[in-house]
Amino acid sequence: MKRRVLVLALAANFGVVTLAGSFPALCWAETSRRTAASQARAAAASSPAVADLQKTFAEGEAALQRGDLDAAEAAFRKVLAADPRSGAAYANLGVIAMRRKDWDHALSLLQRAEKLQPKMSGIRLDIGLVKYRRGDYAGAIAPLASVVRDQPDSQQARYLLGLCNVFTEHYADAVIALEPLWDQQSGDFMYLYVLGIAAHNADRKDLDEKALGRLLEIGGEKPEFHLILGKAYLNREEPEKALPELQRAAAANPNLPFVHFSLGVAHVRLDHLEEAEAEFRKDLAVEPDLPDTYEQLAQLYLRAGNNREGERFFHEALKRNPKMPSSLFGLAKIYMQQEKYREALPAIDSALRLAPGNQSVHFVHGQVLARLGRPEEAQAEFAIAKKMVNADLSKRRESLSDQRIPNPELAQPPQ
Repeated sequence: MKRRVLVLALAANFGVVTLAGSFPALCWAETSRRTAASQARAAAASSPAVADLQKTFAEGEAALQRGDLDAAEAAFRKVLAADPRSGAAYANLGVIAMRRKDWDHALSLLQRAEKLQPKMSGIRLDIGLVKYRRGDYAGAIAPLASVVRDQPDSQQARYLLGLCNVFTEHYADAVIALEPLWDQQSGDFMYLYVLGIAAHNADRKDLDEKALGRLLEIGGEKPEFHLILGKAYLNREEPEKALPELQRAAAANPNLPFVHFSLGVAHVRLDHLEEAEAEFRKDLAVEPDLPDTYEQLAQLYLRAGNNREGERFFHEALKRNPKMPSSLFGLAKIYMQQEKYREALPAIDSALRLAPGNQSVHFVHGQVLARLGRPEEAQAEFAIAKKMVNADLSKRRESLSDQRIPNPELAQPPQ
């Protein structure tokens, strides 16, 4: 029975897992050092000024390695002041921005580095990693694929590429990327989990069974195993079976990421609203920056008729991830109830951009437009919503309600 439940879990959960091990933030450090060494040899044969510049670059690299980001940034900016075409300096500044989690700035710097040094695959790996962390999984595929093409043995690039293909539902491509990692990663629980998702949806039954069998073999009584099994029951809409599995996981490891989140979801499904709130708040103590938990609390408060707290927690969710259509949709509905139609419009506009295939979003968009005296645009939105309902869109595409089963444990970036 557990094998069947896990198959369903693999089929139902979509997203990204935390990679096994810890890949360094400075993904291309070795390439950079080799480049720097080559430049230093050239500098020794040229002029003292160039040699000084190489010394500054080396100092910046050393500061970056020891985590002194301010000193490293100052050094690399000094290099750029003297040599504006130093792709390596731009790349290292991009890595500094990554360390600071300033993803937009990091992407800009890395793209400038790529233009100057298009053959340095490490820069493209970092671009893929930044896009991955920003949630632009489709955009990350091209740079990551180019790295895998140039360096087929790059485990990080291959794993990230597979994960992005799972996120974008390119399951056959995900299998192609992930299967070669079996020898290195088949002892890792989450690798097997995401490989099973890809294989199941790509109709690779042999690989699906292989991954699932290995997963069960190494799962044992690990709390992570019970977490995944509990999530499987949730996806089967069997919260009464999910609850004891999740409680076993929490009892074994109360600080296990996402276990309290999943317990909160199970309690919501069982209409245990006080217990759900308590579990979500426990999850915030473990994962204070997880936007999904704030969104779940917001939806819980809306369900209880507490719009004030609902609005507050939707804002907290969007502060951490501004591209959450459910939170934007929830805010729009709150503003509609408060007759704040001008405030509702940008929220529902943003939700529509993120979820154009959702009939409820089109319908509320039409309601807001109608209230703002734009009847023709409103009727167009109502017509789209009606067409979607009549076309009987799949439940997954239609639903932005709190009945979906979030899977934040699959959406965390690599360490």
